[in-house]
Amino acid sequence: MKRYGMLALTLLVGLSIWITPPPQGVTVQAWHLFAIFVATIFGMIAKPLPMGAVAFSGLTVVVLSKTLPFATAFSGFSNQSVWLIVFAFFVARGFIKTGLGMRLSYLFVFLLGKSTLGLGYGVVVTDVLLAPAIPSSTARTGGVILPIIKALARAYDSKAYDPSSALMGTYLMKVAMQSTCVSSAMFLTAMAANPLIVDIASGFGIEITWGSWALAAIVPGLISSALMPWIVYKMYPPEIKQSPEAPNLARAKLAEMGPVSRNEWVMLGTFIMLIFMWMFAQNLDIKPAVSAMFGLVILLVTEVLTWDDIRKEEGAWETLVWFAILMMMATQLSQLGFTTWFSEVLVAQVHGFDWYVGFTVLSLTYLYSHYLFAGNLSHVGAMYATFLGVSLGLGTPPILAALVLGFFSSLFSGLTQYSCGPAAILFGAGYVRLATWWKVGFVMSVVNVIIWLGIGSLWWKLIGLW
Repeated sequence: MKRYGMLALTLLVGLSIWITPPPQGVTVQAWHLFAIFVATIFGMIAKPLPMGAVAFSGLTVVVLSKTLPFATAFSGFSNQSVWLIVFAFFVARGFIKTGLGMRLSYLFVFLLGKSTLGLGYGVVVTDVLLAPAIPSSTARTGGVILPIIKALARAYDSKAYDPSSALMGTYLMKVAMQSTCVSSAMFLTAMAANPLIVDIASGFGIEITWGSWALAAIVPGLISSALMPWIVYKMYPPEIKQSPEAPNLARAKLAEMGPVSRNEWVMLGTFIMLIFMWMFAQNLDIKPAVSAMFGLVILLVTEVLTWDDIRKEEGAWETLVWFAILMMMATQLSQLGFTTWFSEVLVAQVHGFDWYVGFTVLSLTYLYSHYLFAGNLSHVGAMYATFLGVSLGLGTPPILAALVLGFFSSLFSGLTQYSCGPAAILFGAGYVRLATWWKVGFVMSVVNVIIWLGIGSLWWKLIGLW
């Protein structure tokens, strides 16, 4: 009965918005799509059905109600970011099947495994070191970080979709997600939307270089990276906390595994190739998703993976369905002008404020409006220019306004499981419950706001940004 009650409540949420007349400046089509989007998100939280089923139901309503034509409604399934996520799942499977992930995890345990907190910091260090070189946060998280975390969790019998996930997997997955948010904000080349931000800022006469971005972000970024694993640890402490015998166990396991096998060498070579292709994606003119496709074909041809492995990767196919549908809805809301209207209504409220008050309100609005988006690029494309323009109109120092909004364009990624590619990948791994994901995401967003607008402001004053 509870299931049917939550289903009825989900339908009521969508219907109540649908029958309400749209605000001035919003078309009926955009308003109806917004109603379906909100109901779909609410359904994913209430879970009267599995996430994929809820998303597919929303897609069906979109088509059945003629809110969008069939081709447009299914356009999310041709999105490159969505498929990059799916391919990343398959590459991660190769790490597990060959044993390379286990070998790397034991090496990790040997170096940092005296405590789970130490492993969390190991994930953060790895991510921050890779961030400047891999411009796709999805590729970095799915192709590098996720396989290591999965192998570490399995080494301690922490399993997905199981109460044992609380042993270690839940903690490491949440650390990985929040680390990705921070590392993507620290470097111009760490996230795909960052170069777009630089281009938009240049249109306002604001020049941002790789060095100026990194200099402004380094202090608040390092502080966030240092505090985050400990805060997540305190919020949701893993059941396995101390493992002083782990380094000796890891050394013994590595010896037991023996020399690296042929399939491990193939997996390692493919992995290095993918890193190279993702690092130099712009020079090679090859999209990260296409690189991942090529890597997957190599693994199939060399029989490191079989087609049965691909078919049985349920997390990938489940993620493909719900993330493609949410991505489509968010993209269409932007194209139909809903997000533009939303941003204009909000920014109109800050006229007349001192710039530092008004800009703080704008920054927070920009960050938390990401609950309406399924991707960083779509959010930046829809709202960054508008918010930057209004910030400058308030008298906010130009370089400060451009960079802070740019940093927040990564920091908001940890709010929801659909917020970006890395979120979809890590949530789809099955170690974190939805309520836990949203709670940690919100708390860490508040922590990051305090660090970046608080301590960060002092640093930016010191280096002359305002």
